[in-house]
Amino acid sequence: MIAELRQRHAMDYCVVMVATGEDAPGLQFVTAYAATSVAEYFMEAGRDVLIVYDDLTCHARAYREVSLLLRRPPGREAFPGDIFYIHSRLLERATRLREEHGGGSLTALPIVETEAENLSAYVPTNIISITDGQVYLSPELFQKGLLPAVSVGTSVSRVGGKTQLPAFRAVAGELRLAYTQFEELEVFARFGTRMDAETRKRLERGARVREVLKQAQYKPMRVAEQIAVFVAVADGVLDSIPVESISRAEAQIREAVVAELPELCHRIESGEKLSDDDRRDIVRAAMTAVE
Repeated sequence: MIAELRQRHAMDYCVVMVATGEDAPGLQFVTAYAATSVAEYFMEAGRDVLIVYDDLTCHARAYREVSLLLRRPPGREAFPGDIFYIHSRLLERATRLREEHGGGSLTALPIVETEAENLSAYVPTNIISITDGQVYLSPELFQKGLLPAVSVGTSVSRVGGKTQLPAFRAVAGELRLAYTQFEELEVFARFGTRMDAETRKRLERGARVREVLKQAQYKPMRVAEQIAVFVAVADGVLDSIPVESISRAEAQIREAVVAELPELCHRIESGEKLSDDDRRDIVRAAMTAVE
């Protein structure tokens, strides 16, 4: 009952505009533009608006059908030649207004369906070139039960470094590199090749990085807690913990950091940089928590 009330309360701030597969292609095509016009109304009223397009692959197919019915010459994958313009004209309406124009903002989150995980297909490459980056959800990771199934190597942000908190930026870089190396080594390890101690260590740590990247549904966590766990796994605090016990150790670390280092948590979330002393304090609290 409580979840139902929360959902109803959240929907009070949402507008859902739908065109189903049974609707005419022309109606499916204009639905995205109509929804954007509604979003712009709230933006011009000074609101911060998020519009989610689900999905622009279906939108492109609807436009392709309309174009073929109008006997326009088809191009790559039978899409009309102006499909890039169609989507750029839609997505580039996302902006932030100056204070004299209301101060509202519109953030666009387009969803694109890939076929056979092919990111180089026509529509995905067009959308990627228009947007400020992409979060790629891998079917392979999903089938392994790694949720959220975000592919770290394929997901890219062109503005992430400028918008991230300094503490996140300091930790995420080395963690991303270590995880990418782990994924490459994991492929070779399946062939049963001989590995030296350093390679085995990277594999063991990479498996623990993968575990801490898992997140349960409807369980958000504070930024400071996330950074504490990332620092702990990057500095080897979890190396001696069995993989099946990582989730419990992660919860203990998050509780310990919040309880023992409240001032540090506040400084991290307020945008201050993570110093070497701060990092040592986090590692010390994490080691005490998992002992």
